[in-house]
Amino acid sequence: MSITGLFCDIDDFCKVFIPSWTESMLPEEKSRTRNRKFTMSPAEVMTLLILFHRSAYRNFKHFYNDYVPFVLNREFPERVSYNRFIELAQSVLVPLCAYLSTRRVTSKGISYVDSTPLRVCCNKRIPRHKVFRGTARRGKSSTGWFYGFKLHLIIDDEGNLISFFVSPGNLDDRKGLKEMIKYVKGKLFGDKGYISQALREELWESGIQLITDARRNMKKVILEEMDKILLRKRSLIETVNDQLKNISQIEHSRHRSFTGFMVNVVCALIAYTWQPKKPSLNIRANIKNPIVVDGKNTAYSIAVSV
Repeated sequence: MSITGLFCDIDDFCKVFIPSWTESMLPEEKSRTRNRKFTMSPAEVMTLLILFHRSAYRNFKHFYNDYVPFVLNREFPERVSYNRFIELAQSVLVPLCAYLSTRRVTSKGISYVDSTPLRVCCNKRIPRHKVFRGTARRGKSSTGWFYGFKLHLIIDDEGNLISFFVSPGNLDDRKGLKEMIKYVKGKLFGDKGYISQALREELWESGIQLITDARRNMKKVILEEMDKILLRKRSLIETVNDQLKNISQIEHSRHRSFTGFMVNVVCALIAYTWQPKKPSLNIRANIKNPIVVDGKNTAYSIAVSV
């Protein structure tokens, strides 16, 4: 990741977005907003937050106090104190979310969906956990019970981010999927948690073919040979979840506010979109034989050459 390229891209975005965002604020919000110019610009704050998720540091305080002054001193000569930077970080959540929306892609016909838990504390500490009381919920994943949130992701076959959604830990994956289908088309592969005949029919009307495996007590679904192959490659999105947790540190238990939690999640996703080499199936997809549904919606038959 080039620091100069990242900063220039964010700075160009902020020059357009922040004036428009300020203009759209309600009069009460404008009266509470100070127009004083800060020592560090929003683009500099956003750049440092994203760079942390591509570094080898596990703690942002060590990254800011031990790495930035010695390695990035020329790039960020007017740094503020760590405590002041944390205050500035929470003020750029809206620009970060808007910038992330510019980094997503539209589905090319093959997509994968999955959810992963974001634990905010270990299970033994749930009764005395106060930071996310009222927002986090107990949920259950394939690895057991947890307390926190869920990150729902949709990616394409090249590992690019299509859509994401953060929910409490007890939300049904199928309900989360309905919030993310705006930029999806063609075939969507998921695990058994997305099995629902009603959901399958609803997505089909939107031009999306939901493909999942069948449970043991269900009748086996007859799939095309290529769909079977692509369904077995669902580990692609699990690899992305693993990189988000172990490289971008999207999950940890040191949060002190919900805003800080969301800043961490959004910055980790942005850092992933800037990753030069993403997990990919290395396939070439050609869309052929479009099938018209109800005269307006289109389902696609995909021919894949490996």
